[in-house]
Amino acid sequence: MTDDDGLLFFKLVRVVNLTARPFAQRVGKEHALSLNEWRVMALVAAHPGCTASQVAEHSGLDKMAVSRALAGLQRAKRVKRQDDPSDQRRSRLYLSAAGRALHAIVLERAREREAELLGGIDSKERARLSATLDKLIASVSAAP
Repeated sequence: MTDDDGLLFFKLVRVVNLTARPFAQRVGKEHALSLNEWRVMALVAAHPGCTASQVAEHSGLDKMAVSRALAGLQRAKRVKRQDDPSDQRRSRLYLSAAGRALHAIVLERAREREAELLGGIDSKERARLSATLDKLIASVSAAP
């Protein structure tokens, strides 16, 4: 191990990696769903009618990763595209009935996992962590 292990950035990456691995092993295999497909599904569920560019912006995924995830979700008939009436070059994204059903299942498992992971953190610490993460997201989003 190196001194770099103490950097907050590496701690954040480690938390993401340690939480992503069980998703792929459990939920992903069970439902033939990649982590990026889940991330895209979650955003489309939260923002029906969003565009692929908006998904990339809000998820932090690059456009190619979003495009691949959307292609997989469309092949599995979990997401549908509708032409944007105000701009024919864009399409709006929606979960299909199958996508909504799967989203509900995976969201419940995600909530259970979050409760496990944050079980040792009291509500004040959770609120502080959430606020700090919001600030960090805003700062990173504004950076060049």
